[in-house]
Amino acid sequence: MKNIRFETKKDYQEALEEMCLPLKKYYSPGKALLMIGHTGTHYGERTAELEGFSRVLWGLVPLWYGGGSSCLDDWIPEGIRHGTNPADAEYWGSYTDGEQAYVEMAALAFAVWMTPEKVWEPLSLQERKNFGRWIGQINTHKISDNNWLFFRVLVNCALCHVGAEYDKEQLEKDLNRVDDFYLGDGWYSDGDTKQRDYYIGFAMHFYSLIYAKLMENKDAERCEKYKERARRYAQDFIFWFGDRGEALPYGRSLTYRFAQAGFWCGLAFADVEAFPWGIIRGIVNRHFRYWFSQPVLDSENKLTLGYAYPNLAYCEGYNAPNSPYWSWKSFLVLALPESHPFWSSTEEKLPKLDSVKELPHPWMIMQRNQGYVTALTSGQYAEWEPVHVAEKFEKFAYSSYFGFQVPRSYYNLAQAAPDNMLAFCRDGYYFVRRRCDEVRMEKENRIYSKWRPMEGIFVETILQPCGKGHLRTHVIHADFACTAVEGGFALPYHEPSEVKSMGSSSAGSMVTSTMGSSEITLREGKGVGEISFCEADVNLLHPRTVLPLIRYEIPKGETRISVYVEGNPA
Repeated sequence: MKNIRFETKKDYQEALEEMCLPLKKYYSPGKALLMIGHTGTHYGERTAELEGFSRVLWGLVPLWYGGGSSCLDDWIPEGIRHGTNPADAEYWGSYTDGEQAYVEMAALAFAVWMTPEKVWEPLSLQERKNFGRWIGQINTHKISDNNWLFFRVLVNCALCHVGAEYDKEQLEKDLNRVDDFYLGDGWYSDGDTKQRDYYIGFAMHFYSLIYAKLMENKDAERCEKYKERARRYAQDFIFWFGDRGEALPYGRSLTYRFAQAGFWCGLAFADVEAFPWGIIRGIVNRHFRYWFSQPVLDSENKLTLGYAYPNLAYCEGYNAPNSPYWSWKSFLVLALPESHPFWSSTEEKLPKLDSVKELPHPWMIMQRNQGYVTALTSGQYAEWEPVHVAEKFEKFAYSSYFGFQVPRSYYNLAQAAPDNMLAFCRDGYYFVRRRCDEVRMEKENRIYSKWRPMEGIFVETILQPCGKGHLRTHVIHADFACTAVEGGFALPYHEPSEVKSMGSSSAGSMVTSTMGSSEITLREGKGVGEISFCEADVNLLHPRTVLPLIRYEIPKGETRISVYVEGNPA
């Protein structure tokens, strides 16, 4: 994979084929089930095996639609025959409310809608009835009131497209409900939540852009609305991407990796030129190059669970071994003909972007330093609380170079590894910001938040960009005395001997390595600087990190602290 340049359509076809080949030996005899590993999920094994079958379709369908073929082509209709037959040993299942299988129906519906000649027409009349009844289960049960609504939209559009029974009333109801989540300026919420992460781009917009392309002659007004929202969202979302192709690690479901570029691929599919095509092509190409320069594949070229390297520490309970193949949604560009301006335009760099940019809807202030991205943020929260929700949404800063960290425990500092957090210690246990009681964007690029790490303490925090770094000011209101530590950016290293402490004192702490430098400096208040070599594999981007910290003794009453934080890549 390292030899693929990700420049031409042929490059993308070759990359997809290379990743298809190792999957063949993991299919079941009837080809309906695929499982490439042995880790668990909160849903059952049969659904995880269905997930393996379905998610490869996010890559295969665009390949077929764009005139290509793969080594799995004959196996897909065979798998559908077995998987949708209730009398078959490989039957995918019958479901109740809210089951994971409804997620996987989206990819199968996508295949029926886009390429019926590959997955529907090869079936007999009875097999089509079986398929229709199986996928139609999504119309008779409750599903999550968020981006899942689009799964049912895809199912009903696909069934309608091939003349099968579908629920027209439910389709319109779901499309209208999606509009309830629209916030303005191109932004949605993913359901009734304060969460504004990648699901806005690679779910809410991705599916709406597919709809906008395939339904533009039947539902023109709605399709144009989706396109216009996507144009506006692109003006903000571009700030999440660094010059080298990497995107900001932030939020949940990061094991989907290069699905982060799925939004840009959706723009191209729907012919929405939110930026000149050369810029969009550059974002996508560099993103693929970045990801396939990382160790994300195993020795067989199968995608692994993890982010920039194999890592289960931050994965959610819905991440099965096959889950990373959701990243294949970005292969949607394979549906574009060679004549499309996405392919014919010359690849361009990112346009000149503001060094500081306020994004009000996700409560973020974006900074750019040496082409990397930092987001200062407060206020987001996934209300259903996926694993490590505090670390994925509630740190003070997130960096496309330094990444962010999740704890192995809250019982000692190395395992808590609280980069860009103010962590309070009581009874040997660290407490961090989980949710905010109040958040507001203020003038002069400031974010104010009020939050409570534990009963008896509340904190008012102001975040503000400052040169290459940022300022944090905390007013701590404590009913009792306690200890707190505040971390800067976690600095990566290869060997411990590379790490040099440039000063740990009452002024703060700074560390350097061959991979850069990180500092946290006290501007107001009292504290003592120190460093902590973090537990291995707590960081999404780097297996080994060291963290500069300041330790505070917080008295009962009100305490004011201000620090300057800066991280510089090598």
